[in-house]
Amino acid sequence: MEASPAPAPGDPRRFAADAWIVVPLYNEASVIGDVVRGLRAHFDHVVCIDDGSTDGGGGIAEAAGARMLRHPINLGQGAALQTGIDYVLRRGQARYLVTFDADGQHRVEDALGMLDLAEADDLAIVFGSRFLDDRTDPGLLKRLILKTAIRVTNLTTGLKLTDAHNGLRVIRSDAAARIHLEQDRMAHATEIVLKLGRTKLPWREYPVELLYTDYSKAKGQSVLNSVNILVDLLVR
Repeated sequence: MEASPAPAPGDPRRFAADAWIVVPLYNEASVIGDVVRGLRAHFDHVVCIDDGSTDGGGGIAEAAGARMLRHPINLGQGAALQTGIDYVLRRGQARYLVTFDADGQHRVEDALGMLDLAEADDLAIVFGSRFLDDRTDPGLLKRLILKTAIRVTNLTTGLKLTDAHNGLRVIRSDAAARIHLEQDRMAHATEIVLKLGRTKLPWREYPVELLYTDYSKAKGQSVLNSVNILVDLLVR
């Protein structure tokens, strides 16, 4: 049997089978259906980890086409990510894992661009950065808090990132196999950078746009999550 031809570079489903998307989910019922459907248009494997949601979001994600893993109680985003990473690695089919937030702030186009970069330059890790261009305006307070968190992360990890707490990441499976997250709350974002940096595998940042929507602002995520990052970094 002849091998199937490789997908063309511009094919919107060029990573449909090779990249598995890991989406931690907690009480995002109003947006998660659109997030999953947007991802499923490009990827065969979208894995949502329902981290003790109480709003029925897990069922919505499943109906939209996601594979569902469930925590009976809320354990935190770090724990949800680790559950998803372990699940994907056990399947043994992924070349890449993509971590993707459930709140609608990430763009599928950016995930595809990051995968293209990883493939073209043989990179094990690609970090999304909202600070490599000026498309994203997080607001002055959030920018100041995030810049402080970035400095702390860079001092802790030895890496020099411009956006250490962006949930959009491409991780090749050999790099993902070396991650075991112990920080379950927001500090996992620094921990994952630390552990990926220790692999000494090639990495790069990629400019992405974060969509600060009316929905996310109404939930208070834009500043509150940044404050939580700083608190977790300081007390861990």
